Amino acid sequence: MADRQDVSDIVPLNSQSEIAIERLLDAAFGTDRHGRTAYRIRDGMPWLPELSLATIDADGTLIGTLQSWPVALTLTDGSQIPLIMVGPVAVAPTHQFGGHGRAMMDAVVAAARALRCEPLMMIGDPEYYERFWGFSAQGTSGWNAPGPFEPRRLLGLSVDGSEIGGTGMLSPRIAVTA
Repeated sequence: MADRQDVSDIVPLNSQSEIAIERLLDAAFGTDRHGRTAYRIRDGMPWLPELSLATIDADGTLIGTLQSWPVALTLTDGSQIPLIMVGPVAVAPTHQFGGHGRAMMDAVVAAARALRCEPLMMIGDPEYYERFWGFSAQGTSGWNAPGPFEPRRLLGLSVDGSEIGGTGMLSPRIAVTA
């Protein structure tokens, strides 16, 4: 287990190979992770380069990733409220509890606020994510997900002061053509 004195850098996720990213995600969450609800919500969406990060150690080895995805709350009339799904936050088992995940979350939330992007959402521990970044289930009670989930773990965060809410199904974001 690593301690808080680990030397690491946060870099854009697209600076890392897909193979290294997949290996890290397998190590952190298992090879059966693809059937989880979060994967269904973002199915077919590419992660957003401006809000997806990696942590590398002093040797340049990938030790953490945080991906963000364009998703939406699809309303009953088929219209969508755009959201950005944050996660997974993955840290190599040998480097967990070293503050890497928290540092990547700090950086993503700061970048989202600077960009004044769509509200962030995630499936996560409300006590942890509210305490450090303000994510909460307030406004998400009308959200449903394609697969098993605990409603208290569907969290939202407005990065520009707009309200979070709506009633519908979380899903991949449909491209809008002009």
